[in-house]
Amino acid sequence: MKTQYDVIVVGARVAGSALAYELSKAGFEVLLLDRSTFPSDILSTHNFFNNSIGMLREMGVLDKLLATGTPTYRRAKLQIGGAAIDGDFPEANGETFCMSIRRTYLDHILFEHAAAQPGVHAMQGFRVTELLKDGDAVRGVVGVRRDGGVERFEARFVVGADGRRSAVRDLAGSRCDIRVPTDYASYVGYFSGFTQSGERHVEMYKTDDTIVIAFPTSDSLYVIGVMFPLARKAWIDRMREAPEESFRAAVDAGLPATDFPARLREAALAEPIKGLLGYDNDWYAGMGDGWALVGDALMFKDPAVGQGLHDALYGARALAATLSSVDKAEWGPRWGEMAARYEGAMKSKLSGLFYLGCKFSQVAPVTPEDEMVNGLIGSDPQATRTFLGLYNYMSGPEDVEREVGRLMAERSIS
Repeated sequence: MKTQYDVIVVGARVAGSALAYELSKAGFEVLLLDRSTFPSDILSTHNFFNNSIGMLREMGVLDKLLATGTPTYRRAKLQIGGAAIDGDFPEANGETFCMSIRRTYLDHILFEHAAAQPGVHAMQGFRVTELLKDGDAVRGVVGVRRDGGVERFEARFVVGADGRRSAVRDLAGSRCDIRVPTDYASYVGYFSGFTQSGERHVEMYKTDDTIVIAFPTSDSLYVIGVMFPLARKAWIDRMREAPEESFRAAVDAGLPATDFPARLREAALAEPIKGLLGYDNDWYAGMGDGWALVGDALMFKDPAVGQGLHDALYGARALAATLSSVDKAEWGPRWGEMAARYEGAMKSKLSGLFYLGCKFSQVAPVTPEDEMVNGLIGSDPQATRTFLGLYNYMSGPEDVEREVGRLMAERSIS
């Protein structure tokens, strides 16, 4: 096997496989590594809004993803306190549907697609343990195969696409620029027999101290998440002792005024409950001399906003475009210029929803003002579309503010 490449990508799930695909299109020779083997699962809300569907179509994988039988949806139902917002996501670049595909299908299909591209060499079951360096510049990796064999590979550039606990990030010494700890414990379960009124849709509820989300997903299941304050240590202990019973009890306690708990009682838990405690919303420096980060290794935000997979695809494109914009022989001396370009593209596109995720992570009461504003939005189809357009980047916060101002003026609210 070759030992020298243009780019080594560590982590071959969504961000890494998408990056390998984009780099192949640009003519680079890529080594794609992952410590796991596929198919395999990972904790995730695994949702693509319709703007991301277009990127999957352009990559040539959408038909394979749809062939898994994963259902699609267009509608969202959000309830914040006593105010409801219910409508369809606006069309995004010609795409009208969203989907939440399980990672066992998604990651495997993306990995195989990336590995089949010209110039991409892929290896599963390889754990990176060290970065090779020439002075301060990263020039390759050392790692261990599953059989215990040690190998080293050299490259002009190494990318950490290895998730929220990135080894590449730690070994490269990337600094954390933003860190906002969450106030919540998060738990996720897959349920069969969960029912909804009307057409299939995503649901999200936020009360003063509880968040519940539900997405239709693969294998005729719904992925359902519940978040409650970390301060409820007794609840966390209960979740360890009796996960399913405690999960259902948390939903019952958090959403007593809705029909969600009753519908959940009719559904059967299909797989063990998974949890995530003590995570941060964080954003790291994205590039240094000979290395870069993409996906959750670069930036992780609260999963309730469902943006992680979009950000992985977008980041792969932005990083590939950055590397393609400079002759590879000049990457070393021009990494500062490249870093500014890549990090600027990421912050310009993604910072708005990153901070929305940070806001979701804080336990705060739903104020009367919040209910009034969200009630106004939910009462008007145009304002509803604009609000839901935040999730697929078809609108921005300023557009929502403009709609709220219009409605307040029309109804003479001061």
